[in-house]
Amino acid sequence: MKVSRRLFIHYAASMSVSAAAFTSTGVIGQPIPSKKDNVLFIAIDDLNDWIGALGAHPQAKTPNIDRLFHRSTAFTNAHCQVPVCGPSRTALLTGMSPTTTGLYTNKELGIKPFSPVAESVLGSSPVLPQHFKSNGYYTMASGKISHHGTADFRHAEQWHEEVPLYVIGSRDAHLFANGYGYGSYGKDDHKYYPFPVGGGQIIQSEHYGPGTPGMSLCSGALERRDIPNGGVMPDEYFADWTVERLKKTYDKPFFMACGFIRPHVPYTAPKEYFDLFPLDEVILPETISKEMADIPLYGKALALGIIPNGDAAAVEKTNIRKELVQGYLACIAFVDAQVGKLLDTLEASPHANNTTVIFWGDHGQNFGEHMNYRKQTLWGESTRVPLLISVAGQRQGQICRQAVSLLDVYPTLVDMCGLPKVATNEGISLVPLLRNPNFERKIPVVTTYGYQCHAIRDQRYTYIRYRDGGEELYDRSVDADEHHNLAADNQYQAIKNKLAQWLPKNEVLPFGMKDFDNEGGDFITKILAKFENNGIPAYLQ
Repeated sequence: MKVSRRLFIHYAASMSVSAAAFTSTGVIGQPIPSKKDNVLFIAIDDLNDWIGALGAHPQAKTPNIDRLFHRSTAFTNAHCQVPVCGPSRTALLTGMSPTTTGLYTNKELGIKPFSPVAESVLGSSPVLPQHFKSNGYYTMASGKISHHGTADFRHAEQWHEEVPLYVIGSRDAHLFANGYGYGSYGKDDHKYYPFPVGGGQIIQSEHYGPGTPGMSLCSGALERRDIPNGGVMPDEYFADWTVERLKKTYDKPFFMACGFIRPHVPYTAPKEYFDLFPLDEVILPETISKEMADIPLYGKALALGIIPNGDAAAVEKTNIRKELVQGYLACIAFVDAQVGKLLDTLEASPHANNTTVIFWGDHGQNFGEHMNYRKQTLWGESTRVPLLISVAGQRQGQICRQAVSLLDVYPTLVDMCGLPKVATNEGISLVPLLRNPNFERKIPVVTTYGYQCHAIRDQRYTYIRYRDGGEELYDRSVDADEHHNLAADNQYQAIKNKLAQWLPKNEVLPFGMKDFDNEGGDFITKILAKFENNGIPAYLQ
């Protein structure tokens, strides 16, 4: 059996039929109070829409996220600015789009040192936690908030408290000899370990040996005895640290951020979570044959992935698609349990009725749809994100199907908490949608990946235009999974024209570049050169 995300669309539609059943803080139209409530800011790495309450995958086990869902405004048409970790988080935290900052990919965020890069982009503009700290909030952070941990720059300006580094001790050194990779994770760090025994299925393959880029595309259950620090995963460490701070009282409102690493690759979690999903019962996402036939060249380039000859080719060779889906479901269940710790503690604390909870993911994740096993494309599997906002004191949930983006988070929290507006914020406050989820914004969402490559989404259509003019158009009311490209059909010209008006008018070059073509272009340019030299892989034709 395979599953289509169309189930999710139907479910969301049915949830929004009765507005009376899903009201925020009272009745639709009631103002959201602008006051300095606490904020619990929960970030999840690489979580797509496989959440039980969304129905996007029928085997997803997320009871804790589901209960937050049912007392939140759930934005079921929310999308990231960039479908990869670093620039997505940077856009949310700065309130500035990649076409303004020039931070389009993880490559720019890897410039060392990064602080001067950030300062040149931001100038005097505050990042989100900094703005809260400067306006009377006590700020705390654990885990992955920025790309490399709690902050990529301005640590002192953003946080009063940060999680101490998660570091393995010498007593755990034997794990390296047994094929485990592990590292620290905290301020200025960037590790997603542990890997499964031997490094993972692809690294064990005869063709894809050690050192192959993308070897993190693997899965495996971990015995507690084989997890460093007494069997405590990094996400458990972050959750426990945050729980202790939720139990305390404060003399000022707090902004408390907790960022979980899973379900980012490698898909490893304690064995008890894998046991929830027997491999022979795992349901795979729906795919269609020859679905790349009507995709422009640039789209094929994005789908190739980072493993030589392509991620899809590697997965097919190693025959691990079911294992990857099982691992992802296990990691989601694992991180849901950590979210549950936070919610349980909050609900039992003195902060229960004056804390707004915002839950978000930085981008989606693919499992064979559009021949992709990462994110980093402009299709919905890569761009759609979970976004839940539970206003302090909210008891009932509501569904909002308007197109919104992670760029809207910063101005929304500023609006809700009565902070001064930030002139450089490019998003739009979601407060009108918290008041009335049927409020029509009439402004689509722009997602960018690669210089001059964009997807425009409104409530119904997806329009993609690549740097060379290649186009895609999908009517999600009948093609929720974006399988059938309508761009060549003349009857949709007016729709394309309408959406194309929202393409960015001014796009800065990738940071550090002065002449895009003469400096070798970007990663897409390199993939296209590979296509020219070696031909397009058969599975992308």
